[in-house]
Amino acid sequence: MSQRRSARVADLIKQEISDIIQHEMKDPGLGFVTVTSVDISLDLRHAKVYFSTLGSPEEKDSSIKSLERATGFLRSSLGKRIRLRHIPELLFRYDESFAYAQRISDVINNIEPDIEETEKLQGPTTYDREDKERR
Repeated sequence: MSQRRSARVADLIKQEISDIIQHEMKDPGLGFVTVTSVDISLDLRHAKVYFSTLGSPEEKDSSIKSLERATGFLRSSLGKRIRLRHIPELLFRYDESFAYAQRISDVINNIEPDIEETEKLQGPTTYDREDKERR
């Protein structure tokens, strides 16, 4: 099978699972869940569904448990919407990339005031002087 087909199927599965979670699932333990990506095997038998949630770590754990309980429902609903010979087995994984990006952003924001304080104490750097001369 081609990489292109598995990428298209993964994108379709992502859209359909997002729609099913948003409109058809009624689990109260399921928080605000966003499907961020789907990785599918080349034989289209297994799919890892990455998702993120808003809220506390307890809400994240509750959402993971709700999605794992609803795996059968999601897979059967997916089978009704997508025409494939075999509907892939779904594995849900929490996407840590947003939390990682937030930590990096916080570190950068904490560094910027330090740079401004250093410039006040030492004066502008040579790079800053050269940049102002070009203008």
